[in-house]
Order: sequence, then C-alpha cells, then structure tokens
Amino acid sequence: MQHLSGFAPLAERYDGFVLDLWGVIHDGINAFPHAVETLRQLRSAKKRTLLLSNVPRPNAAVQTMMQRMGIEDTLYTDILTSGEAVRRALQSPPDLWWAELGQRVFHLGPARDLPVLDDLPLERVPEPADADFVLNTGPDDHRNPSDMNEFEPVLQDCAKHGLPMICANPDLEVIRGGVRVLCAGSLALRYQELGGDVRSLGKPDPAIYQPVLQQLGLPPERVLAVGDSLRTDIAGAAGVDLDACWVLDGVDGAALRDASGGFDTGKADLMARDADVRPVATIPRFQW
Repeated sequence: MQHLSGFAPLAERYDGFVLDLWGVIHDGINAFPHAVETLRQLRSAKKRTLLLSNVPRPNAAVQTMMQRMGIEDTLYTDILTSGEAVRRALQSPPDLWWAELGQRVFHLGPARDLPVLDDLPLERVPEPADADFVLNTGPDDHRNPSDMNEFEPVLQDCAKHGLPMICANPDLEVIRGGVRVLCAGSLALRYQELGGDVRSLGKPDPAIYQPVLQQLGLPPERVLAVGDSLRTDIAGAAGVDLDACWVLDGVDGAALRDASGGFDTGKADLMARDADVRPVATIPRFQW
C-alpha cells in the first residue's frame, strides 16, 4: 500500500474512478475546495468519474444539493446513490422479497429523504402497526442523531409487528459538519439484533457496483474506487475486484491521527490489515 500526498499519480494509472461523496467530496454541508479542484483536473484529463454514494436520496435530489455547494454537474460523468437504487428496486422488484413487501410503508428517517418514495404506488403510514414494511433512511429530525437509545422504542415497535426493513444507507455513521452522527446502517444492525429482517442497498453490496461499471463502460482493471470508509468503500471495491484508494481524512480518520495532527501511516497499514482489505494507496485528502 502506497502512502501518497496527492491524487495525481493515481490519476495517471487509471481511466475511470468510482468516487465516494460524503467524506471525500463534501462533509454534508460544504464542498471541499481541494476535492472540487481534483474533479476539475480529472475532467481536464478526460477521465471518467462516477459518484457512488450511500446517501438515501435519489440521484436528482443529491445533484441539487451538490449544486448548492458549488459542485457543478459538469465536473463528473455520472452519479448513483443508494436511494436511487432503492427507488429502482421498489419500482421493479429484483426478487420475491421485494415483490412481497406490500403497499403500506412506515418511513424511519428525515423528511428530506422522502423523494425516494415520490410517484411510487405506495401508501405512507404514520405508525408501524399500520405498515407492511419499514423504509429506514437513518435518524429522523425528532431525535438525537448521535444517540442510539433514542431510536430503541421505534425499532422495538417495528420488530413487534414483524416488519421487513429496507436499509437505504448501509453506512454506520458519518461526520456531518464536524459532528459524528448515526446512519441508517447502525439502526439496521440493531434491528437485526432484535430479530428483524433487513435488506440493504449500497456499498459494500456487490450488486451496487454492477450498474456502476456498466455506466463507466471501462474494464474493471482500468477503474479505481476512492473512499474514506474501510467498511463500505474499500471493502465494497475489494468485493468486486476493483483497486481502491483510501482517503484518510474521513470517517476512519480519528483513529489514525498522530501527535502533529497528521496521519500515522503505520496505523493505517494495521487498520487495513485488521479489516482484511488491501487498498493500493492512501491519500490524506482527495487533493491533486
């Protein structure tokens, strides 16, 4: 595993890139200027870039959010979100589990994620007792997003009624504007502990990479995945035999800091080994 100071050497080695969003391109509130510049450099070099995010909203909603941050659509080739993947699975069920979900859905998550359900033949209900299944997009706006105990009652209620759960964001946590908050994946893990039946769509599931590689139109050996999470971005790439670059200044970064505020690459080597993944390189940030 190489430890590089910038992305330029990797850009020369590959033709296409699968880029994580949160923690690599932005922090949920602001775009990282160094990342925007790197996107510009990749565009100038005529490289293909696909933004692959576990955000539980459709592609168009995420693009609108990025536009407000100053991330222009022209800076990347394509985008796929876990929310878009969920929406497609609800529209055209890929298997019997999805086909038998029913029509009444209880949404666990903030209102900003509701576009996942727009124009689908589903009825949103206010209580688990009235639902056929639960769509989990993460902590809602009525509870502390950093405290799992706040969500125990609603998860218990869903489990009591035997609701199958769609997890629209497999991430366990994310850093939003400098604050670490829970994601839908943490709620899904607890629901499984309660005996709940869960299907997740997004990284690291290999299925999410099939449309990605089709959209990029490149041989896998010419594609590099870039992300800040060993559990989702790097492990997901490994699961489909894609090379990966680990961005250290992200969700795993707190455990890698050294006394000077930089990153201890020795710790990074150990953490990757313990996670049984082998990224080809690390970079401190997604900078050129």
